[in-house]
Amino acid sequence: MSALMYHDIVDARAADSSGFAGRDAALYKVAPAVFEDHLDAILRLLARAAPPHGFEPTFDDGGRAALTAADSLEKRGLRGSFFITVNYIGTRGFVSKSQLIELRRRGHRIGSHSCSHPLRMGHCEWPRLIHEWAHSRAVLSDLLSEDVRTASIPGGDFSSDVARAAAEAGYIRLFTSEPSAVPRTVHGLTLVGRFAVRRWTSASTAAALASERILPCAQQAVLWKARKFAKRIGGREYLGLRRALLGLGGDEVAWGDERWPERRD
Repeated sequence: MSALMYHDIVDARAADSSGFAGRDAALYKVAPAVFEDHLDAILRLLARAAPPHGFEPTFDDGGRAALTAADSLEKRGLRGSFFITVNYIGTRGFVSKSQLIELRRRGHRIGSHSCSHPLRMGHCEWPRLIHEWAHSRAVLSDLLSEDVRTASIPGGDFSSDVARAAAEAGYIRLFTSEPSAVPRTVHGLTLVGRFAVRRWTSASTAAALASERILPCAQQAVLWKARKFAKRIGGREYLGLRRALLGLGGDEVAWGDERWPERRD
């Protein structure tokens, strides 16, 4: 089963109304009508698959448009996994406690997206990693009155320590941004890769990724590996280069809690 990584389902003109604000974050926000087209195209293609094939729609950040996504999924008998940045619960543009409870009551899965969404989580020191995973799990478990054991990595910045900290915090399933449909096990965790969906992703491409068509999956994997290499050799400078290439100017989003220092590598 393949997993698709969405963020907010919101019109471009109102992009800042849900989730993190700024042009950088907006690259991952899909208009509601486009999302509906994605779902219809995915279901049509999967209906013809032999053997039968499913997909898992996931949503990062915890923007308040999660309810919009849930409505579209439910009309088609689907449910999604929503990963929540717990420090932002109830703040402007993000889901409230009551909305999270409602999502869970309606059959959607809720997991952690860390406390503060550090953009370079793989470069965080160990105490912060433990805090980000353990505290966010405790908050969500208490809110939902159930044991939350699933999470996704903010910023797609994976490292062995990120997985090890998640395992020590009690998670058993960790979603990454690696475009792969083959789960693997690290530190006792099941790592689940996802294919990223951006605002320009067409319905046909989303359907091809969900059904694991070789060419689009391979194309995304090649681009992901190139970005991973650039991040590794560029360090913090990579973020500035990325903004320049995308024409984003200065810092578009202040992700993460700056009280915790990052490693400088």
